[in-house]
Amino acid sequence: MSDPGTARLPTSSELATWRAFLRAHARITRWLEAELITEQRLSLAAYDVLVQLAEAPERQLRMTELAEAVLLSRSGVTRLVDRLERAGLVCRERADGDGRGVVAVLTDRGLDRLRSAADTHLSGISKHFVSLLGNAELDSLGRTCAQLADGELPVASNRRAQA
Repeated sequence: MSDPGTARLPTSSELATWRAFLRAHARITRWLEAELITEQRLSLAAYDVLVQLAEAPERQLRMTELAEAVLLSRSGVTRLVDRLERAGLVCRERADGDGRGVVAVLTDRGLDRLRSAADTHLSGISKHFVSLLGNAELDSLGRTCAQLADGELPVASNRRAQA
């Protein structure tokens, strides 16, 4: 990978693609957020926390792991977990074997709340994302986003090197 200090600037076409990606992400997440709030009185970030905990072993994650999984700051996750804890959806416990560590644990009530909200959220994903793309487009976008998330773009690097 090249040194970020020596990277070339994006072309106008590349900037247009970047901006389209940002607009699409913002538009879809705004719709999903609005639907969750309207129908479930649950923010998209809160839904994400509940999903991350539901998918974790024993339905629990260290607060630092949770912050990383939901892409919020530690303080942002702390405030959100505070609200979810007051609602009885999450509780905090000391981490096993670590007197200083704290884990967030999904409660049974939180799991029920997630199951209820999942219908709204998954319907929104189908409506605002899946239904607008064909299978080949979904596959390609999935691969591209996985590469971006992993920070490795060998195909794009090779393509640019050949140009």
